[in-house]
Amino acid sequence: MTEEVVLQEKTQPQSRRFFIFFMVAAGIIALDQWTKWLVIRSIPLNTSWLPDSLEWLSPYARLLHIQNRGASFGMFQNGNLFFVILTILIVAGIVYYVSQMEHANLWMWVAAGLYLGGAVGNLIDRLVIGAVTDFVSVGTFYIFNIADASINVSVALLMILWFLDHRASQKAETAKTEGNP
Repeated sequence: MTEEVVLQEKTQPQSRRFFIFFMVAAGIIALDQWTKWLVIRSIPLNTSWLPDSLEWLSPYARLLHIQNRGASFGMFQNGNLFFVILTILIVAGIVYYVSQMEHANLWMWVAAGLYLGGAVGNLIDRLVIGAVTDFVSVGTFYIFNIADASINVSVALLMILWFLDHRASQKAETAKTEGNP
């Protein structure tokens, strides 16, 4: 095999992974912005909505249109400029990390795409309207959006992948030491 063919084989899977990474991120950004647009258009600010047939669900879950000028759980209100700068740094860090990542597990790339999509989705809100539009209300606990959910799913997925990888490496190490007395 020529050097060019070997190089193509090594870079082909990584380009496919980058494609998946960016497509996941783009899909999350599009879904997040579309749902926020629907909420802004259909539900007045600081009001909730639930179909009449599901009114019994109101204490537990509903759509509640708010604008969050802080972080998760409404912490650090009115820190928009700080969060814009922080998010830009996080986005740059994710893109840099992924460009250096050689991990073969495709789910790592999906998790990174979920995180990037969520971060950019909320960044767009902060830049365009000065606050993040949140609308999914679960009890009195948390009001969130697609971008927030995407970030949380990404973190959970990364934790699961780390645990599985750690467990597999421990098993491999155990098998290696048991094989060599």
